[in-house]
Amino acid sequence: MAFAAPPGELPFGVYDPDGDFASDGEVVIEHLFLPWEDVFLESLYDADGYAQERNRALLVTVEPWTWSRSERNTAQYLRRGIERGEYDGNMTAICDVLGTLKSPVTLRFAHEMDDHSGQFIWAGWDPDIYITAYKHMVDLCKVSAPKITVMWSPLGDEDMAKYYPGDDYADLIGLTVFGLQAWDQAKHGGDRSFDDVFAPRYERAAAFGKPVVVAELGYVGQVDYVKLWENSVRQVKEAYPQLVGVIYFNQHEVYPWPEGFGAPDWRVKNQILD
Repeated sequence: MAFAAPPGELPFGVYDPDGDFASDGEVVIEHLFLPWEDVFLESLYDADGYAQERNRALLVTVEPWTWSRSERNTAQYLRRGIERGEYDGNMTAICDVLGTLKSPVTLRFAHEMDDHSGQFIWAGWDPDIYITAYKHMVDLCKVSAPKITVMWSPLGDEDMAKYYPGDDYADLIGLTVFGLQAWDQAKHGGDRSFDDVFAPRYERAAAFGKPVVVAELGYVGQVDYVKLWENSVRQVKEAYPQLVGVIYFNQHEVYPWPEGFGAPDWRVKNQILD
């Protein structure tokens, strides 16, 4: 079954491994996630062809670990490895391919570094250490992929500015915005709108003077809740002059939310709950 983008004028993209939006001409950004260990680089060429056929640009999120949970390193090991140059080859291998792709490419490296939930081993570092690692990897990537656009992508919490790498290392600022109705009602006393969640994060991001993108977007709940979000996320609003696009995360949550809220299924085919 094919699905359509939410109504509105803002450019729309998807992380869409099931291909639910394959035939939707409204989609202009194809989002990919890949680890830098145990990565199948040939998949990037497949994604490039898929995007070209549909006139889409590529957003490539590179996660500095393996997706095999039993083989993951610790944060300390990752930090030390980056400092010693032990992962230079991982980044270079990916960017050697990115530099040859025909689609426009945006790199999003080590996202949500301001998250303190423990989900990512590159998050919650001392800001200076993170910035040094981030800048090193972006510099490496631009050697073989000089035309890429770079997205610095915090979660959007209060301390995100501490991790800002400087204007030369952030062409775009990506934010994460998820709406889980059960969480809203339990933690905030009622339903929250897209604007309730996004506005404070946008204000923090806009302070840097860069274009802002919702790099990961999802919403799950009863029909009225989902429709409220759906009818808002792509609207051009005076309150967000620097917002240039939204990208839906059309996949099941990988990590459970805290306090027993489970792993929401953000996929549009399952986002409305009874």
